[in-house]
Amino acid sequence: MSYPDTYYKNTMVDRKVRPVLSETIECDTVVVGGGLAGLTTALQLARAGQSVVVLEAESIGFGASGRNGGFVSPGFATGGENIARMAGAEGARQIHRLSIEGVDFVRDTIAALKIESAHAQPGITSVLRYDDDGSMKAHADAMRQNYGYELEYFDTEHIRAVLKSKRYFQGLRDPKAFHMHPLNYLRAVAEEIERLGGRIYEGSAATASTLDGAEKTVSTARGRVKARQVVFTTGGYTGALNGRLQRAFLPIATYVMLSEEAPDLIRSAIATRDAIGDNRRAGDYYRLVDGGKRLLWGGRITTRAASPAALAAELRREMTGTYPQLKELKTELAWSGLMSYARHLMPQIGEMRPGVWHCTAFGGHGLNTTAIGGKLVAEGILGQSDRYKLFRPFGLVWAGGYAGLAVAQLTYWKLQAQDWWRERAA
Repeated sequence: MSYPDTYYKNTMVDRKVRPVLSETIECDTVVVGGGLAGLTTALQLARAGQSVVVLEAESIGFGASGRNGGFVSPGFATGGENIARMAGAEGARQIHRLSIEGVDFVRDTIAALKIESAHAQPGITSVLRYDDDGSMKAHADAMRQNYGYELEYFDTEHIRAVLKSKRYFQGLRDPKAFHMHPLNYLRAVAEEIERLGGRIYEGSAATASTLDGAEKTVSTARGRVKARQVVFTTGGYTGALNGRLQRAFLPIATYVMLSEEAPDLIRSAIATRDAIGDNRRAGDYYRLVDGGKRLLWGGRITTRAASPAALAAELRREMTGTYPQLKELKTELAWSGLMSYARHLMPQIGEMRPGVWHCTAFGGHGLNTTAIGGKLVAEGILGQSDRYKLFRPFGLVWAGGYAGLAVAQLTYWKLQAQDWWRERAA
């Protein structure tokens, strides 16, 4: 992801420079990828006393894990009906409980490591852009009955009192979900891994691997790691390192922009500290950051990244179309990044061969699923559980290559058109 330098460099707290791997070393487990999935895996293994090495091509959190919208909430990129169709009704329930556990895991990690710089803020509100209070109430009832999970229903009057836009009708607030500064969270987790004896190498892209036999080897330009277990957590940046993984997901670009400091102007439109997401496929999501001084706004997906100027213009049209009162709010930064989507829109978590694990394709849905994915892989490596097998129905199926990218783009445009007609009817 293109680094939004000004905001993130000014707000991140750990500026530690980590070494480049330049020798041959040995460990129990080598993790390829220093994003949330990889660092969570490494953290849990280090907590259990394993010797762990993390290889990161750039710097900790360089990819989507460090520069996303910061939403931590239950759920996946696809809906419960699709999950149940592939995993069965009980499997779907267990998988959704894992996504709730992922939220708790991130929250507990922030508390345990005292990561004040994550600036965790409770509350995420999902809003409808068409009038359908029945569906919102039904979803809240289902979450209460199936999981004991309470959501707060907001009618149109309440929603428009805090989100001063005619675009919105009803909403559901999740008081247990939260939003945060993802890069500061990741950097604190990395510090804890190192405190526990784990080794992290930055600027150390994995270039080749030998995965046969009991001892695996992962090579970089200047060094090698020998280990009994290898975990690939590289997401949309996998490249040719692991062909099976690369063929099993589509790299999809998403976009985020950040406003200038204008707290009074922003408050004239948005009178809540909750993070907000609308109901459209790849719809808008946004939240106040920097103590309420700035607005971070994200959305849109494409099969290839656009220029920062083009994406900023697109996101601004979305923002001012929703909140005309923000037409004078200037954009300071805009960036794009690659996520990984599987054809079935579910995470790909498991052991592809003895001692070779993967944890990827989280489809841009918040930070909880990457965290729980890393936790499950660590449990599998340690022999603590086989809960990772819940994701067996969502395997490493071929994503379609260039044809898959074309289909994904056409599908997105179709969904956009459906959203437009539905909102027009409202």
